[in-house]
Amino acid sequence: MYTIERFEKEMFTMYQLKHPTGNSWITVCPERGGIITGYGTNNEERLYLNEATLFDRKKNVRGGIPVLFPISGQLENKQYHWDGKQYEMPNHGLARIHPWEVLETYSDEDHAFISVLFRSSLSTKAVYPFDFKVIFTYTLRGDQLLIHQSYENLSDTSMPIYPGLHPYFKSDKKVVGLDLPTKTYFDYNDEEEKAFTGQIDLTNLKEAVRLENTHTRVKATLDRQSINMEMNDAFHYTVLWTEQDQRFVCVEPWTRKNGEMNKQENLIEVPARDTFDTWVSFQII
Repeated sequence: MYTIERFEKEMFTMYQLKHPTGNSWITVCPERGGIITGYGTNNEERLYLNEATLFDRKKNVRGGIPVLFPISGQLENKQYHWDGKQYEMPNHGLARIHPWEVLETYSDEDHAFISVLFRSSLSTKAVYPFDFKVIFTYTLRGDQLLIHQSYENLSDTSMPIYPGLHPYFKSDKKVVGLDLPTKTYFDYNDEEEKAFTGQIDLTNLKEAVRLENTHTRVKATLDRQSINMEMNDAFHYTVLWTEQDQRFVCVEPWTRKNGEMNKQENLIEVPARDTFDTWVSFQII
C-alpha cells in the first residue's frame, strides 16, 4: 500500500508520497509555490534542494521542481504589454512565489497522488490581468513521477500562457547527454545558434541553453544517471542550466521560448471559460 505522510517542517506543512517498499517517494510543499522538494528512486534522493531558500519566504527556492506559470523565463526589463497596458512580471511568473492549496490526496496499492491548486487573486491580477485556476496533480507510480497540469481560464477573454517546469537534478558534473535528433541548440550566453553533437558541456556557462524537442520523449544522461522525460506535444523545448559552484543541473521542459510575452508570436491562448491540460513524467534509471 502506498502511503502519504503529512508533517510540519520549519512552519511549513509537507506531504510525502511513498512507494510500499519505501524505495521511491515524492515530497511536496504546497505553501511554497506547490513545489516538489524531493523525488527519490532506488532509495536515493534525485533532486537538489537548498533548504535555506525553501524556508525563507523572501527568496526564490533553489532546488526541487519549481512551477513556471504563466510564463517560463524572463521578460525584457521584467515588463510586458497586454491590451494597451503595461505590467511587470517576475522571472518565471507567479506560481512559484504564491502559496497553493491542497485539494485532494489519495493512495492505494497501485499509486498515490496529491492535487494542489493555485488561483488568481487581487495581487496576481495586478501583474497578470486574468482570472484562473491552476491544478497540478503529482502522482507516484513505481519510481515514475507524473505531473498532470490543468490551466483553467475563468476570464471572458483568452488567456496567454507558456508554462514550464524547472527540475534541479543532483549532479557533480556539468556535461549533459541528450537523446534528441535535433541538429542545433540556442545558447543564451552569446545569443547564437550552435551545432548539437549529442551532449552539451555547461561548464563555465552562466546562462541557459535551449533545444527543440522533436518528439515527446527526451532522455538526458547526467552523472551516471538517465533522466527519462515524457510529455505531451505542448512542450516544445528542453532548457539546460546550472550554477557553477552548485551540485545540480536543471533539465527543464518548457512549452515555448523565453520572452514570448514580449514578442507575442507563439503564445498558448486558453479560450475564455476553457481549460488547457498537459502533462510531463519523469523516470530516473
